[in-house]
Amino acid sequence: MSEALLLSPGKREQTKLANRQAILDAAREVFRELGFETATVRDIIRRTGLSVGAFYNYYRSKEEVYAALADDGARRFRPILHAEFLKATDLESYLRGAVTAYFGFIAAEAQAWGLHKDSEPEPVTRNTPEMLAVHDEVRTAFSEVIERGLAPRVDVDYLATAAIAVVREVGDRMLLRDPPDVAAAAEFCVTLILGGVAAAPRVRA
Repeated sequence: MSEALLLSPGKREQTKLANRQAILDAAREVFRELGFETATVRDIIRRTGLSVGAFYNYYRSKEEVYAALADDGARRFRPILHAEFLKATDLESYLRGAVTAYFGFIAAEAQAWGLHKDSEPEPVTRNTPEMLAVHDEVRTAFSEVIERGLAPRVDVDYLATAAIAVVREVGDRMLLRDPPDVAAAAEFCVTLILGGVAAAPRVRA
């Protein structure tokens, strides 16, 4: 009988979590050292000590592994984002806190991954479950600020989508600078978004 079958359900779950984390840790190192385009699934597997079959129990490709890494980053950022909402007193304070926190987070992630301005473009991963949850967090925050009369009543769906798009694109560009200037990038985004909100069409309550 295999070792996996002898494990209790709790132990099996712990083993799955440990294997999944081993794959993500190995992938982060491989992508940092080789770049996403050059790296292969076999490169990742060699760093884990797992079998090929064990790897494919969790992920079907390096693209799925990268999406999981992006999801992990979004999951870790969500509590930070929510804390900024709890501290905010109006739209501007929420935007400033959230954007500054996000830029600080991605700058730290880039440093941890060893990325630099000459790094190859990363694959686009915008619709992972945790990233969608971040979008919902931002939309909810904007909605509550508007409902409390602390911001103009504009289309909250468009506002959340536009704000996230601006911040993501500026953040990507910020990381190409050496060193990344979190404060300047945040100030640019906050000023741009607030100006857009002020000029945006109003919607009925």
